[in-house]
Amino acid sequence: MKHIDTIIFDLGGVLIDWNPEYVFLDVFNGDRQKMQWFFDTICTHDWNENQDAGYPIIQATQDLVNRFPDYETEIRAFYGRWEEMLGGAIHGTVDILEKLIASKKYKMVALTNWSHETFPIALERFEFLHWFEGVLVSGEEKTRKPFDEIYHLTLKRFHIKAENAVFIDDNLRNIEAANNLGINGIHFKNPELLLEQLKAYNIHI
Repeated sequence: MKHIDTIIFDLGGVLIDWNPEYVFLDVFNGDRQKMQWFFDTICTHDWNENQDAGYPIIQATQDLVNRFPDYETEIRAFYGRWEEMLGGAIHGTVDILEKLIASKKYKMVALTNWSHETFPIALERFEFLHWFEGVLVSGEEKTRKPFDEIYHLTLKRFHIKAENAVFIDDNLRNIEAANNLGINGIHFKNPELLLEQLKAYNIHI
């Protein structure tokens, strides 16, 4: 059994419910097909991740407006109404986080793909983000998961040994990248399953 002394949490999709559908179902009057076309063609996942890696939001928005002028209003809604995409805390996972911290057995840090321009909004809204010993925000580092650099930065900054850490993320791509560097990974699906997955590392709550 590996000795785990550090637990690294992803934030969006694990501790915080973030979903652009909360805005764009309204923007497109409930038309899911048109909304999906917009996400697949204009405000794509890759485009959003570029801001997570530090690209300026104003420039990113203008880039798309220049390419798709007929959709300027919808494009500007992405970051103009960004706060509405925050659906709240995933309470079951927050409860797990709180108990892990209370146990005082583990170093608790967070590693998130998040724009440095919008992360302060989350910091203000979610008290539990202040519970971690440290949070590494991709936008501040100008890189993001799943690139090796961000994992190396996390290990170095918080004095973590890869083999002694468990990393929890809802994106399998990010877990596989961590595994390739010797970091143990848990692919998050829901809080109930997470409790069982932690037991595999002799972490009992």
